Amino acid sequence: MTTSRPVARYSDTLLAPGFLWGASTAPHQIEGNNLNSDFWAHEGRMPGMERSGDACDSYHRYREDMQLLADAGLNAYRFGIEWARIEPVPGVISRAELAHYRRMIETALDLGLIPVLTLHHFTSPLWFAQEGGWLGDRAVERFRAYAEAVSPILDGVEWVVTMNEPNMLAIMIGMARALQDDPHAADPWLSPTVDDEGPRPKTPAPDVKIGERLVEAHHAAREVLRERTGAKVGWTVANRAFVARPGAEEKMRELEYIWEDLYLEGSRGDDFVGVQSYSSQWVGPDGVEPHPQHPDNTLVGTAYRPDALSIAVRHTVEVTGGMPILVTENGIATGDDTRRIAYTGEALEHLEAAIADGADVRGYLHWSLLDNYEWGHWAPTFGLVEVDRETFERRPKPSLAWLGETARRAGN
Repeated sequence: MTTSRPVARYSDTLLAPGFLWGASTAPHQIEGNNLNSDFWAHEGRMPGMERSGDACDSYHRYREDMQLLADAGLNAYRFGIEWARIEPVPGVISRAELAHYRRMIETALDLGLIPVLTLHHFTSPLWFAQEGGWLGDRAVERFRAYAEAVSPILDGVEWVVTMNEPNMLAIMIGMARALQDDPHAADPWLSPTVDDEGPRPKTPAPDVKIGERLVEAHHAAREVLRERTGAKVGWTVANRAFVARPGAEEKMRELEYIWEDLYLEGSRGDDFVGVQSYSSQWVGPDGVEPHPQHPDNTLVGTAYRPDALSIAVRHTVEVTGGMPILVTENGIATGDDTRRIAYTGEALEHLEAAIADGADVRGYLHWSLLDNYEWGHWAPTFGLVEVDRETFERRPKPSLAWLGETARRAGN
């Protein structure tokens, strides 16, 4: 589909008061020169793995990025705090970096944007990884201390995400362990967010034991943030939006627990849960089926399935018992912006149907604001804004204005 759609026709009576409309980013993917992080240390080590380098230089250009959202008529921005900048060596907290992220928060508030803060978006300090990472004896203690260090700058922040997609993080941890055993296991490198099965090995399922450790760390950070801030606290889950083939329902339920439900159950007791949805996959008697080869597939190999957002939201409601939901990521990897508008318009229509059926959805944050570094690759483009890699000039795409108009017509 390459033609644009009309603006989604939301009724303001369907949406929660103060519904968030905006976009999301991750610090490592846009800031540039995250020198003390574990991912930076791995970049360029495998053939085909590109470096993040200066990324989008958003460390310095964050106000310009936020201004684009505000000018488009959107009211929220999800961005992250980089642990490796805050704590470059164990126990040494950078006051200058805390002040930097506080300025980002204040800039968002000054521009009328509601900040949604993420404390951990896949990357950790290199020293943390060398200490054993999330499987180390002090992992939970270390993450709790990081949350304590950050909490003083969170005044006025209403939404805090402790971790982004712990189920995807568990996969990345598993892949890192495999690389330690066999340095050629990812030769050539392909981002874990790329789903093109082609010649690459099948993406491994998240390790349950790693997932349980991440749940423990999330709960520890949640406790600290509730004690020290007034923010709503939750985390985000990558939703696969599984659909069972006839006779494969039991297999799907088994896989849903491994891929999603362990983490959704871990969100019980939170103030909200973030739904992150891009596509859907079939589950057959033998497990998850690869995305079928099709001309409509996205730049990361996933099927064009805007209905996945509704599937993901409804499953999240079922598992969590109807807790508040933020759509913290939804988008499409494409070089055709009319296709981005078409996909997003359809996804929002499916989201509206889920809300009409009782899902307590508090906001929609598109992935991503910028075309950015996609965990080893620059080619997949998800952004509402193109970024010149040489000059860092921001070039808003029609989809940014379209999303702002959608928000305006929704009456929020």
